[in-house]
This record gives sequence, structure tokens and C-alpha cells, in this order.
Amino acid sequence: MFGNLFEEEETEGFSLASSKERTAKGGDEPPPPRGRSNLCGIKNQGGTCYLNSLLQTLLFTPEFREELFRLGPEELGCLDDRDKAGAKVRVIPLELQRLFARLLLVDQQSASTTDLTDSFGWNSTERTNQHDVQELNRILFSALEHSLVGTSGSTFIHRLYHGTIVNSIVCKECGNVSQRQEDFLDLTVCVCGVSSLEEALWNMFVEEELFEGNNLYRCAQCDRLVTAAKSAKLKQLPPFMTMSLLRFSFDFTKLERYKETGRYSFPLTINLRPFCEQTDGEDSDFTYELFSVIIHKGGCYGGHYHVYIRDIDELGQWEPPEEDSKPKTQKKIKEEVKESCEQKLREDDLLSVLTTIIAQESLKSVLVDQLGQKLMDKIGSSWSKKFRKQYGPIGKFLQAHSDVFMLVANGTRVALKANPPAAETSAPVEQTTNSDASPAPGPGSSDQRLDANQKPSSKPEGSHWFDLNDSTVTSIRESDIEKQFQGKESAYMLFYRKTQLHRPNEALNSPQYKVPSHLIQMAQDESIKLQQMRQEFEASNNTVELCLHLAPSYRLENGALQPISREPSEISALSFDRRKTVGDLRVTIYQMQELWEGDMALTVAKSLPAGLHLYNTLTDDSVSLYSAGIATNTDLFVWNGREVCGATVQMGAEWEPVLLTVVRPSLGEDDEVQNGVECDQSREDCENGGSGLKREARGFAGGATLGEVREALGERKESLLCQEHKGGKGRQQGAAEGGGASRWKVFPPDDMQRTLKELSLKDGDALLVLEPELFDSSVFTRNGDVVTVTTPSDCRWLQVEFPPQLQGGEEEKEEERKRVKVPATGSMLLCEVKQRALEELQLQEQASGVQYCLRQVDCTGKLLPPVCEELSVRDAGVRLMTTLTLCPGNSPRESQLFLHFTVGSAGMEMDIIVEKTCTVKECLRAMLDAVGLDGTCWHLRKLDWCEEVGEPLMDEDASLSDLKINNGETLVVTEGLLPPKGFLKLSVWSFVGPSNAETDFNHTGDGSVEEQTKGGATADEVHTRPPPVGGGNSAKLRNVGQVEISDEATLEELKTQVLTLPTLQDLFAPTTGFLRVWQMEGWRLARILRGQRVTLRKLKLNSGADVCVQRLLTEEDLGPKQVLLKAKMGVPGERSFYPTEELVWDASHDSSPRSLRTCLAAHYGLSPDSLLLAKHQPEKHTWDEMSNWTQQVSKKRKKKKAESLLGPPFHLKDGDVIGIKNLLIDNNRDFITAEDEQGQQRLREQAEQRRKGDKSAASNGAGQTKPRKPEVPLSISVGVFR
Repeated sequence: MFGNLFEEEETEGFSLASSKERTAKGGDEPPPPRGRSNLCGIKNQGGTCYLNSLLQTLLFTPEFREELFRLGPEELGCLDDRDKAGAKVRVIPLELQRLFARLLLVDQQSASTTDLTDSFGWNSTERTNQHDVQELNRILFSALEHSLVGTSGSTFIHRLYHGTIVNSIVCKECGNVSQRQEDFLDLTVCVCGVSSLEEALWNMFVEEELFEGNNLYRCAQCDRLVTAAKSAKLKQLPPFMTMSLLRFSFDFTKLERYKETGRYSFPLTINLRPFCEQTDGEDSDFTYELFSVIIHKGGCYGGHYHVYIRDIDELGQWEPPEEDSKPKTQKKIKEEVKESCEQKLREDDLLSVLTTIIAQESLKSVLVDQLGQKLMDKIGSSWSKKFRKQYGPIGKFLQAHSDVFMLVANGTRVALKANPPAAETSAPVEQTTNSDASPAPGPGSSDQRLDANQKPSSKPEGSHWFDLNDSTVTSIRESDIEKQFQGKESAYMLFYRKTQLHRPNEALNSPQYKVPSHLIQMAQDESIKLQQMRQEFEASNNTVELCLHLAPSYRLENGALQPISREPSEISALSFDRRKTVGDLRVTIYQMQELWEGDMALTVAKSLPAGLHLYNTLTDDSVSLYSAGIATNTDLFVWNGREVCGATVQMGAEWEPVLLTVVRPSLGEDDEVQNGVECDQSREDCENGGSGLKREARGFAGGATLGEVREALGERKESLLCQEHKGGKGRQQGAAEGGGASRWKVFPPDDMQRTLKELSLKDGDALLVLEPELFDSSVFTRNGDVVTVTTPSDCRWLQVEFPPQLQGGEEEKEEERKRVKVPATGSMLLCEVKQRALEELQLQEQASGVQYCLRQVDCTGKLLPPVCEELSVRDAGVRLMTTLTLCPGNSPRESQLFLHFTVGSAGMEMDIIVEKTCTVKECLRAMLDAVGLDGTCWHLRKLDWCEEVGEPLMDEDASLSDLKINNGETLVVTEGLLPPKGFLKLSVWSFVGPSNAETDFNHTGDGSVEEQTKGGATADEVHTRPPPVGGGNSAKLRNVGQVEISDEATLEELKTQVLTLPTLQDLFAPTTGFLRVWQMEGWRLARILRGQRVTLRKLKLNSGADVCVQRLLTEEDLGPKQVLLKAKMGVPGERSFYPTEELVWDASHDSSPRSLRTCLAAHYGLSPDSLLLAKHQPEKHTWDEMSNWTQQVSKKRKKKKAESLLGPPFHLKDGDVIGIKNLLIDNNRDFITAEDEQGQQRLREQAEQRRKGDKSAASNGAGQTKPRKPEVPLSISVGVFR
């Protein structure tokens, strides 16, 4: 059919857990059991949704399923023998049997079709290619028929699905009847132009096709061409009737595929008696009922298949939707809940709703990605619409309320801490293996998912319809089928069965019915294996690794618990099942610690930078670790619950210890090691005999006050505590100095009573301790509440490198560069740095008469502008411990700018130093003098962000500093006078000849205006366009010059200035209203400029645009919604038109086809109902007929769109040609003329030449474009069994 046009769409559902999170410790997560529907889905291999939908339909066709199961190993062979030489193993039916058995009996959410597709001979690429399900239906049945040749089932597909159509042709003169029979597997019915299945069948089998006129039939009996009637009838009806809907068509005008999305209804029960040749018999012989609908969602180049199926044998657990199952009183209550939910739900209400949803689940847990849907079903509003703005994603809300909810199964499910999933899920496997041989626990019985006290509800009429969407199976109502009558998601294939086909009672609710015993045993073994895998997975997934910290191994120090010994053996590791209780854990630890005496308390702890801290104690022995929130790698502190080594321990988040860096002045080398604490001097060196700082890491309880911290440090009350001032100006300067200077903020006296948590002090924050007398030194300076610390640093240096002077053609080598490290400080002048570098590099003699400057280098190796040597290292923004390059050239003063400039966009880049206060004109003169250019026809432009020549510097008297020209910028010296500000330069064209009003402005010839200008045509040369359709004078265009005009000028002023052009002196116009101005786009006349008083800026004219002027015989002032059209009345009985007439159509109030028809009728004095209109497409040489059409009504928007000719598909605009036919005197409705046919022939020849050129280029490996994904034909490999 259509190959792999339909590519798989992304699934709508998603999971909050990643693939890594879904992987258990012991291996991959086993497939989940069946859902509440008790039916099994099919996994999608990437693009096999079409295969899954058809397989589910065949599975739920009991007669097909039982015929397939009737074939035993003696006829089909054994899969174990497939590799043996000479063995005839019919792999496809065997794999189909095994797949059906798994779908019926194995307890899993979805089955895999990998083995089946392997038997088809498909590789991984073919599994991801989407195909047409109608094509698959025929190919799969053909493969099965070939696979079953020579068996008792070789004809069962023919018996079930094949029917016969008889085609008859009746001679109207002699009555001779010629008949031909043909076999059919499915009926392909038309969708385009048809509203229902019954109408399509009526057109196929009731309506007759007449052979008359030029299309006569040769009668064998009359032996001549005669009038005849052709018809078709259904001769033999199969038990199962398959209807394929032709929703995909091809538009030969647009040369593209499209999908029919209009409404197309089909009945649940249909009587085919009117369409059959033999109509004798009971109604039941002709009546069919619908049992499967394959649905396609998407367009013609991509989409997704799923299927609605009626469960005839009632194998699934059908549950009515919540709205249908509730009594009326409950529905009223739900409406009241919805009304109350219109107000903003409080957090407590949301918690209670989610808690109720989880508590009502039989498993006491819900998949996280299904919780949102259940919430919407409960309150009638989605999470995204109601709560996302306030609480964020639903997963974030669950984590924020960890005291209520807990994530299980690696974060994929959510449960309540107060009511966790039962630990009995890890029941011994022997209970299953020792039970009687019965089908899998899940699918064996339909009521197994019900509670013990719950009784199955009676099923209403129209039940047992399911939506099978790959792995997902959900219950639907029979009325939901009507939703698939139209739209992008609509029915694509229909399956009917005869109402005569009744199912025996023993087949109902019995998935094992007619299934061979060896397949039942296979399904039981697989179910037991899956059950064992799930139990092992649960056991592995519920095992947590705990870290036990024993109290005798710790002491309380600096507000945290510190280990007495650094040996890792002090921490004990314990693997424990978190489904067990806290009491079980306590008994286990007692058994591990035989020497433990007294009480034992288990407290959750956490290792922080300051040490181990305790939080909450596990007091309820009956609570499971699962409910207590104990996860893997949790630290537990084992103690007596009162003290550790005689010290009372503070617990809780408010007492979390903070590890601070205590900074003290270091007055000499003797203080480097004090009290056994090593002090880091931060690379401070007493270069001038000064002092440094020593740092010490100390931990403090988060609940301790700042005053208590000062006492713990042993400081006096007069001592000052300071916090490092981050982000300040002084801090940035200190960074430039190499880290020598820093600023600190003094804590006010009121902060001494505040805790560290209240002061927001965090781990790693620095705390400076100062004595008041230290401010007498030069190291510490206080200004208000800010203390500045200035210390010498041994990292204060600058590296200066000197590249070698290369001759032409030589390459620089890295080792040839000379480098020297110059001691520097932030206050050192850069001229001193350069002088020291020249002395170290011994360049004084070479430097005599040669000027050098210091330049920085960016991260790409590009030299930056020279630094100002009058400034200090700090003021120039030069960071210490960086590299400067010594280059020939002058350095700018503080009042100067260093600029790059080029002459033209392709000139060589040069450098210049100018004053910041010099004007643009003075800077331009200096640049011209530097390159030796004279003249005044020059101006300066800046480079834009993409290094292209940008806007000119318009104000020549402004200074460079006012224009924000920065150091190192590049200016371009451009030839030509400075363009006036806000002026436009427009190219003007004009028509030649008197018949301007009859010119066809939409025709394009083989040449173009662009070719004329490129060919060097003068203003007097003429560009001739081809003649209009149906005759008329040729349209001639000529270039009449250019105008420069302000963009604030009006259209009237533009017309006045155009009339002053020398080449238009002969063009007489009494007023500007007799002149029409067209704007040209792409060398075509695009639109008429309207509004005499409208400025060119509002008309959106840009500099360089082309305009065309046209002289009129009458004055004209078009409104914004008045369209100038070219009307051409057809000559009756001929394929030509009368001369073109201009017509102004007012579409401001009504732009429908009826309005245009009325306007033309008034112009020609005819009746509107007698006119047939068409728009000419000059590029394609075709005509688009206009009529009152019906636009597609959207499902979401029931309001019908207004029919407007100004919008799609016609887009009428100025200059469009409208063809008119007067049907009262002209029966020819075809607008095509001989000139149009010639133009179409030229287009076909050009397309053929391009096609041949593309083939030639492709053969040479050039000019290849990326094609659409190739359409791979669908095929199934079958062995030979004849």
C-alpha cells in the first residue's frame, strides 16, 4: 500500500524514574503482572504498532485462534528441530501459537513479538519501519497459507475470510450478460466524498456504471459498440468480513499525499442483503456485527495504530468507567466536589485526596506516572491545571511530604508511610510450585483481582470493549467508537463477524479453552518463572545497607561526634530487609554486640563536615524500616539514648554542627604551629617584615550563639568577630593584587545573642577574630563596620615575554620566546614593570629609538590593546600572576584610545592612537593621513556583532567617548559620502506603451528584471513580458532611475519626486492621484501602495526596494481592503477571453466568493447565479475554480470559519487575474486556454530536464539532497513446504 509512511509516535505517558533507577541490584526489573483488565498487551519494538493491532484482532477472533491451536506438532513440527537438516518446521504458525498462548495465559502486562518477527525474517531495521496495517493483513495471511500447505489447516483462512464478488455487464440492446467472478480477502471502500460505510457499499454494489457516448462497450453477441451497464454484487459472504477504509489519497494537483479526516460513520450491525446477488434466506445469513476497529492516529507521513476490540469470550475483567458506575447520588456529590474544587484547594485537602487515592488501591501503592490521572478522575481537574503552579511537579510534592508518602520500587511507585505495602509479597516460591497444575495465577480466573468480600458487578449492555494500545489495555464504552468516525485519530480498518457465529458456554471466561496442553504447560512454567523473578527482585530491592556507629567509639567534640580512632573498623555494615520492623533490627544488633549492656537506642545520624550528627530516634518497634523512611546507606548511631562518654548530645536539624574556618593574625614564624594545630599562611610571606593570617577549622553546634562561640575560642569580650565580605569592590581589587587584600564585616553586638543558624553561617565560612589593639598596625584598617586586611604575598609577580623578531617566511618557535618574571604589586606602575622587563631581557640597547608597549593576551592567543603605562597594575585591570607580551609600538595615555581600522571591508588592518575627545571627523582625517589618502568622499562605519561592516557613524561632530567607542574596537573607512539619516534609495520602474490598464501583471517570462540590470541595460532599455492569456498587448517595463527620499515622506511626496525624473518628463499626470505605485518583490509586482498621506515607513518600504509607477486615466485612492483585480470574461464557445478589464473589489465588509460574484455581476450587468469564477495561477498555467466551499470544522472548535477569498486557499491580492464564465450562454466550464496548455508543456519539459540533470549529478556524486526516508516494501519470508 504505502510502505513505511506511518512512523511511530512518541508515547504519551512518561515515568519519573529513569532507566537506571528501574534497574534493581540483582538485575533488570521483571515484567509487571497483568493489570486490572486481566488482558495482556504487546510490546512495541519501535515501529510495530500496526503489527500489534492486527495480532490482537486475530487473537480475539476465537474461530481463527482455535483453528490455529488445532494444528499439532505432528503437522507443524517442533521449533527445537528447526536447525536440523531436512526437518520441515513451520516456524511462523508455531511462533504465532506460542504468542497467542502467552497472551492468553502468562501473567505479564505485555508480551514480546521478537520471536515472531524473527520468524518473518525481519532484522532490527525492519522492526522500526512502520508499514500499513492493510498491507500487513494481506501479506500475513498469504504467509500463513504458504506455511500451512499440506496440513489440515491449509484452507482455514480461505474458509474464514475469503468471499466472492461477481461483476456483470448487461448489453442494453440485446440483453446479453457477461459475468466475471473474483475472490476477495477484504473490501476496500472509498472514504473521499462518502459519509458512511453503507453509502460506500451502495456505490459499489447497487449503483450501475453506464457505458455510453464516447465510452461504449463492445458486445460479443451484437459484435459492435453498444450502450451497456456494469454492476457488481457480493456472491459469497465469508464468516468474517474485513473492511479497509481508503483514508490515504494522493493529490495530483499538489503532488502530495493527504489523509481524509472527514466524518465517516459505520454501524455496529450491518445487513449486506441489498448488496448480494442472492437475496434469499434468513436475515441472519446476511447480518454482521462489529468486533474490532483498528484506528490510525496522525497524518499520512507519521502516526500510530491502536485497536478497539470486543471481548467476545469475556476473557478480560471489564470495568465500567467511573462516571457510568456511580449512582446518581454519587454523581451529584461529584458535582458538588467539582464546585468546591473551583476554589483553591488547601494543602491539607490535597494531601487527604492523594492519601485516599493510594489507600483505596488493592496493592496499597500507585505508579507515580499514573497518580496524576487518578487525581483527575477523583476531583475532575488535572495536576498541571490546578496545582503545578503552586507546588511544582507531582514528584516534587511527594518528596516535600516525605512524612506522609514514600517512594518504593526504585522511585516508580508511591505508598503511604502509615500503611506500607504488605511484606507478604515475598512469600515462598514453593507455595506456587507445589500447587496444582493450573494456569498462571493472574490470567487464570477473572475474579482473582477482586477483594474477598467484593462481588463482580453485572455488566451493562455494550460492555467488554477494550482499547489495546501496545502494552496498555483499558476498558471503553461501546459509544466511544463513534469518536473514531472523523479526525486525525479515526477508524482505518473494520472487522465484522456473522451474527450466526455463537460461542459455547464453556468458552466464556476460559482462556485455556481449546489451547493445547503443551502450550498450557509452557505458559505455566513461564508464569512460575516470572513469579520467582518478581519475588527475587522484591527481596533484592528491599535490602538496605546500613552503617552502624557504636557509641563507645565516639566522643563529643566541637558540637559534633568525632571518632576516637581513625580506624575504619569502627563502622559496622549491616544488610537488612527494610520490610522488617525496628524491633527486629534491634534484636539483630543485640545479637551482633554480645557485650552490650543496658538500653539500646537507634538514632538516624548523618556524617557532616564537622562530624557525625544525630537526628531522630527510632522509638516504635512495631514500625517497619520501610515506613520509618530508612533507605540504603543510612547511618544509625547505637547508644543508650542519653549521653556519649558522659556528655549530653543535642539532636535535631536546628543543632546541626557548622564547620567554620577561624582566622587569627599570625605575628611571627613561631605562631605557625600552635596548640598542635597547623596554620596555613596562605602563601603569605613577610617580605617587608609584616604579618600574615593563620587559619584553623573548628566545628560548632548550629544552635550555639555567636557569644558562645567567642567563649569557646577563649577570646575576650572586647574581641571582634568578623565575617568575610563577599562580592564587594575591595574584594575584586584584592583579587587583582594576587589575593593580598580582603574585606571583612564586623558582627554588631546584637548578633552575639543570635545562633549560627540564624546568622546563616555555613560550612567553610571564615570567621576573623581580632583584638582592638591590632588596628594600630598597617595590616588591619577599620572603616565603620568593615575591616580591610592587607598582607604581603609571595605570589605578587607578572611574567613578561618577548617574541623573537622574525624575518619574512620564518615560523616562530615556542622555545625562542624570552620570558622573565618581574616582582610586582597592585600599586606598581606598569611603566616600572616594562622598565624592569627591558633590564632583565637586556633590551636597553635594542630599545634605543624603538618604542615598546605591554599587551595582554586573551584565551585564544589574540593580542589585546596595549595597556596604559601611566596606570598602576590594579587600576589598569591587570591581574597578578598573568603574562604580558612586550611588543613594538607606543602605549596609549590614559586620555587616549587604541583603535584598529581598515580601508574598505577587505583592507589590511592597521592601528592608530587617538584622543578620546577627538571627533569622528578628526579620527577619520587621522586615519586617512596614516594611509596617505586624500579627499572628502569617505566616512566611518563600525563592525557589527558578526564582524561585518555595520551602520555608519552618522554624527561626525560627536566625540568618540560620546559614541561609546571603546579601546581595541575596529572601524572601517568606507568610500562615499555619508548617507542622509533616515533616507531611502529606491529603484523606479515604469510601463511602456498606452495600454497600461490591460497589462497582465502576474505573468513572468523567461527573462526577468534582474537579468536586465545584471546585463548592464541602460535606463532607456526595455524589458518585455510575455503577452497575457487570451491576447492583448505586451507589457513592457523599463528602469527610469533612482530616487533618494526620507522614510518620513508621504506616498504623495514620493509620487511628486518620481515625476521629476528626467526619463518621465513625457508622463503627464494632472495630480498624484492619477499615478499608481506598485511595490516589487522578487522582481514581480506584489502590491499597490495605498494612502496618499501615509509615510513610507508605515508602508514598510526599505532602502534598495523596487517600485513601479503606472499612469491612470482616472484618479484613484484605494482603501486598505479594496483589491484591484483583472477581470477576463470568457468568449462563449471558444478557449479564449475578451480583453482584460480592471475592477476594484471592496472586501472590507464581506470577502466571501458570493461578494466577489455580486461585484462582477454588477460590473457586467449579469445575474450572480449565472457566473462561474476562477483564479489564474500564472506560475502553473492553471485555473482554480471559486465556489462556496465548506471548510473543515475542527473537533475542538465547533464554530465554522468564515469563507474569505483573502485567506487560504486563494489569497486574492492586487493584480490577480479572475476568469469569468457566463453559464447562460457558455456551457464550457473549462478555463484552460491554448496558451495555458503550451505553458504546462514547457513546465513538464523543464521538470524532465531537471530530473535528468539530478540523475546525472547523482551519478557524479554531486548535488545530492537528503531524501525522505525510503519506503521499504513489507515482506515475510516463508519456507517451501510443498
